[in-house]
Amino acid sequence: MTLTATTDTAAPRTGARRIFAAVESHARLAPAAIAVSAPDGELTFAELPAHVHRLVRVLTAAGVGPGTSVGLCLGRSWRTVPALLAVWWVGASAVPVDDKHPADRLAYQLDDAGIEVLLGDRLPAGAAPEGAATIDPDGDATVALPRPAGRADDCAYLIYTSGTTGRPKGVEVSYRALGTFLGAIQTLGLTRGGLGFNPLSPAFDGWLWCTLLYLLHGQGVALVDLARGDGGVDLAASIEAVAPRTVCLSPSLLSACPDDLPSVDVLVVAGEPCPPGLVRRFAGRRLLNVYGPTEATIAATWADSASGDDVTTIGRAAPGYATYVLDSERRPVPPGEDGELYIGGPAVARGYRNRPGLTAARFVPDPFTADGARMYRTGDLVREDVGGQLRFLGRIDDQVKVRAFRVELGEVERTAGAVDGVRAAAAFLVSSGDALGLALTVTPGTDPATCVEKVRATCGERLPDFMVPVAVEVLPALPTTPTGKVDRAALSTMVATVRPATGRPPSTEREKQVCEVWSSLLPHEVSDVDGDFFDMGGHSLLAARAVVALRRATGLRLSMADLLANPTAGGLARHIDELVAKADAR
Repeated sequence: MTLTATTDTAAPRTGARRIFAAVESHARLAPAAIAVSAPDGELTFAELPAHVHRLVRVLTAAGVGPGTSVGLCLGRSWRTVPALLAVWWVGASAVPVDDKHPADRLAYQLDDAGIEVLLGDRLPAGAAPEGAATIDPDGDATVALPRPAGRADDCAYLIYTSGTTGRPKGVEVSYRALGTFLGAIQTLGLTRGGLGFNPLSPAFDGWLWCTLLYLLHGQGVALVDLARGDGGVDLAASIEAVAPRTVCLSPSLLSACPDDLPSVDVLVVAGEPCPPGLVRRFAGRRLLNVYGPTEATIAATWADSASGDDVTTIGRAAPGYATYVLDSERRPVPPGEDGELYIGGPAVARGYRNRPGLTAARFVPDPFTADGARMYRTGDLVREDVGGQLRFLGRIDDQVKVRAFRVELGEVERTAGAVDGVRAAAAFLVSSGDALGLALTVTPGTDPATCVEKVRATCGERLPDFMVPVAVEVLPALPTTPTGKVDRAALSTMVATVRPATGRPPSTEREKQVCEVWSSLLPHEVSDVDGDFFDMGGHSLLAARAVVALRRATGLRLSMADLLANPTAGGLARHIDELVAKADAR
């Protein structure tokens, strides 16, 4: 059992005030430095507090205060940062959403959250709740600036994660928990100045991690939109353009980056296990491997290479957090034995919005404290080594991590199962290079080809991008274990053999080179040079990795635009040969 006591007793009382104080301090020390950069504009540290104060007055004039749920509907805009801080200033509850998610999913979240006010209007048609007032983020009001509010046990923000019932569930995080988190990350002691890279969805608590970590240390936050509609954003080129001092990425995203990141001092990985090969690639940089479920306020443990930690582990409990490794009877297991990870301390969330039964099942009494506190049952299997570091071993249920997002396989299965003609559906993980992708097998009751097309279309319409399967396969029946449950291990083995090789095979060395790279990333071997990369299970992350791999293989400075314009192996091979010929002619 590992237990870390609270080292900053003021943190639970201060709530979000720590971040306000940090921003205003940095505004005095470096007023002209960039605080927020986004595709639609930027703010200096001098401008950020002014925008926060203006929005605080607007919210106050509208009657927004403690207990009010405010939907942040501003997309990946610089306005999202001052909007978040303003909501916290008045003590309300922030509900950030991603305007790129399906409308019916957003409508459910906003209704479930009890949204009374929408700050911004970047929502797809049909998503806005009836009766909610919309506030212009560029508005103004003449009321006096109130003192920062926010009672310790009030909800500071609500983040929605994938749910087992087929509907996302909202995690309520209190101001007490937020204050504990801010106190913990302040101990990391990053160097002031420069920018931090944040390419994440604003509806994901990793976005909060990046934004707050950077601002707390006097670094600006560079909001980068990797989910742009045309798909034409190149991760490596985006990092190069920002020239960040700190980068926070999932291991899958970081693996798509070139080895040379000259401006970067600190690399933070989170959301997925960190493979040893990635650690070796970036040896010499300060590397942080951060772990934390949404239910424990973003980050509960970390391993820090600057402290000599093994960063292939998830390290130890962060200051103010407690971690326990327990058996099925919730008894501590000795170091070296496997057990389920429980998280305690004041950073444990309040629970799930409108889900008392689920809250009681996952947030259980903490028998290791005397104050009636609760601990969160993570469902993650870990092992504590003799040095006290925790090694993540996987999930003990059907919840998985895909591209750093937490996914309930049941939600994907229910979406597919609602399609006319689908008798059964099972979602599972498949290897895509050194990362994992989500695949789906269906048993159709009608024409298999039509069934697959319908499932692909329905998943694309109703699920966020990270939950859309990279492959949909057909089987006459789903394999089961001796207990009658779907045998997901068998499915992940079978998926490589269910799709027959079709199409025109590679005939030139360049076509073979492209097919080899794509085969290392996609769930299937690529043997059809006329097949579309994205139709074969590719997405923006895999495309970025394919571009980086082909850069290394060819020595050419390829971009995402090259792959998007030539999405077949044959077309891309011809394009590469043309670039080589032009380079040789110069």
